[in-house]
Amino acid sequence: MESYLDYAAATPMAPEVAEAMLPYLGERFWNPSAPYALARSAKADLEDARVRLAHALGARADNLVITAGATEANNLALASSQGAILTDSIEHESVLACARSREHRILGVQADGRLRAEDVASALDASVGLVSLELANGEVGAIQPVREVSRAVCDERARRLREGEGRPIWLHVDASQAAGLLSVNVSSLGADLLTLSAAKIYGPKQVGLLWAADGVVLRPLVLGGGQEGGVRSGTENVAGAVAFACALELAQKLRKEEAARLSGLRNRLQVRLLGRFPWAWVAGPSKDKWRLPNLLHVSFPLLEARRLVILLERRGVSVGTGSACAASRMRVSHVLAALGVPEEVAMGSLRITLGRPSTQEELDFAAEALEDAVSGEMARLGLTEARMAAESARLRREGGAR
Repeated sequence: MESYLDYAAATPMAPEVAEAMLPYLGERFWNPSAPYALARSAKADLEDARVRLAHALGARADNLVITAGATEANNLALASSQGAILTDSIEHESVLACARSREHRILGVQADGRLRAEDVASALDASVGLVSLELANGEVGAIQPVREVSRAVCDERARRLREGEGRPIWLHVDASQAAGLLSVNVSSLGADLLTLSAAKIYGPKQVGLLWAADGVVLRPLVLGGGQEGGVRSGTENVAGAVAFACALELAQKLRKEEAARLSGLRNRLQVRLLGRFPWAWVAGPSKDKWRLPNLLHVSFPLLEARRLVILLERRGVSVGTGSACAASRMRVSHVLAALGVPEEVAMGSLRITLGRPSTQEELDFAAEALEDAVSGEMARLGLTEARMAAESARLRREGGAR
């Protein structure tokens, strides 16, 4: 048996999505910007996909820009801010890197990874042009209080109107990791801009979108032929857009049932691992309603996650150590650092994420492999259960003191 448990990094394309995409990789290859009938039919298919994507968001199609993934969409959103950017310390690097290139402020989060809406409200002043946060964090699974933050942004917008201040303020929500598990309806979220990625919902890689509300003026990053309403030049990815629409519709259809199923599987896995290693750390919110249903972030103090990943790989189990971006550079995740997780714990962290193909049999197989890998590493290093429990307790005390 093999077990893939890194769905937050990449999902396989759903068969229905691949089938919808295939014609545009072959016989329907035409450039939608060309003037003849065949190209116009491709353009019609592109616009139909845009309508379907917008409908899934509860939005209008002309407010939606197709991008080459969530990173580009985040860059486009933050580049359009007319003032300082306010974000938090556990955002995706594509948001943090953009924010740091501009006037910005970065808020801390609680120990479970959740941002306090009142902290956002306190930080809002006349200089802020954009608040950016994830709907759910992709490393520890923390679901953010987006609706409460939206109300704080609306209150600040109303204050500016009353006092005659001209700078607009918008709320950007990166829902890439949450789509398919949580609602991404832009009205219920109260977002002014929203980012999605097809690659996280069983669609193709390098396809994403940015939705922007009426009144939000986007500043193009890519200039040229004026496609996507002049916001993103370049030949349109018809195949990707059609596949994305299919993937998002399927994700919406399966969302509630799949979220409940994955939450049950994840919780049983967590109980088993903590029963075997009670000194292990689980990062993120303790309540299910505040964390992604498919994600388990577990740390084994004093051990090295890189070695555990290799040992698991030999057993046919694939897991991540955090975001794929951070893992590729083999460094401690900025998310764990922001949560105050000690380095001795963070270095032994694994991110286990479940997906549609995940089954109880597969998780039992993976749990056994992980138990063997951790026990083997403890034996190699001469670490007893008593030593691990004592060191874990010490690190928790010292962490609390900090």
